[in-house]
Amino acid sequence: MTVPDEITTPDVMIDVEVLDRNIARMASATRSRGVKLRPHAKTHKVLEVAAKQLAAGAVGLTVATIGEAEVFAKDGVEDIFIAYPLWVGVRQAERLRRLAETARITVGVDSAESAIYMGTNLGADAGKIAVRVELDSGHHRSGVHPGSAVAVALAAADAGLDVTGVFTFPGHSYKPGMPRLAAGEEDAVLRQAAEALTSAGFTLLELSGGSTPTALLTGKTAATELRPGVYVFGDAQQLELERCSPEDIALTVASTVVSHHKTGPDEPGRFIIDAGSKILGSDRAPWATGYGRLLDYPAARIIALSEHHATVQWPAGAVLPERGQRLRVIPNHVCLTMNLVDEVSLVKSGTFSGTWAVAARGRNS
Repeated sequence: MTVPDEITTPDVMIDVEVLDRNIARMASATRSRGVKLRPHAKTHKVLEVAAKQLAAGAVGLTVATIGEAEVFAKDGVEDIFIAYPLWVGVRQAERLRRLAETARITVGVDSAESAIYMGTNLGADAGKIAVRVELDSGHHRSGVHPGSAVAVALAAADAGLDVTGVFTFPGHSYKPGMPRLAAGEEDAVLRQAAEALTSAGFTLLELSGGSTPTALLTGKTAATELRPGVYVFGDAQQLELERCSPEDIALTVASTVVSHHKTGPDEPGRFIIDAGSKILGSDRAPWATGYGRLLDYPAARIIALSEHHATVQWPAGAVLPERGQRLRVIPNHVCLTMNLVDEVSLVKSGTFSGTWAVAARGRNS
């Protein structure tokens, strides 16, 4: 597919047909495993994408912040999980109260201290907010050992909060060879915590997990719901992890070759495109082979980023693209790209078909 003439580079471009296919595939996969789907909307931040996910059977949305929850709740989403351990002060408590007037709101906790502080600031409204205890299943970011989940849950309950389950994020699945191992570790901690909480008298527990690298794995899981996000668009990380194929990439950054650079006759060719870190994002995992990929030229690699330009290394001996040629770039981490633009361009059957606003862009608190 070529970049439509209506698009001025650099610009985030979404292939709506691929997007729809990705949404349908994940909905079908989770349904076949008997697991609920609660996609992470921090990836796209777009009301229209959320509506497609909910129409395909998602039970609600996952978000990263109260601000994101406010955007989607205002649009009518009725069940939202803020999947991080929040520190809820007076101002945050008031925002949660307002959210709870129109939507079922669940937040994460991973310490007795944060649960007590939240309950104190919510006061008589504490019971209107559901909480899930976060578990560390191997990513070693936030979350507690499953053996500590009961203590956190009891503190939350004593603070007046409605304890509805546990959750974890197997973020270590974002490494080569790790998705299946990470999924197994996730399963083990969910089971262990669920058994402990049930023995302590907690019932009707939701066990929430999942990531894009693990969500499409087959087999039984202890999870009652999964929260993948990147699957809607795909990105260069998922390609290198072999968790998606080029045909699954729904989002690219349209860019233009603006300059050629060659240091010697035997050196690989290099050229410069007009898309840099301010639209591609700057994430590069230690194992990644570059700062992004070119969808139509799999052997090329982005080897350097400036704010508004990127350096692309071309295979030695191959003819460089002409200056002015327009290319489709796959960002390494698509979630960053979506937080860098106000709107995205839509393409259907190779034709420009309008734009969507990135409604939750910048809602970082």
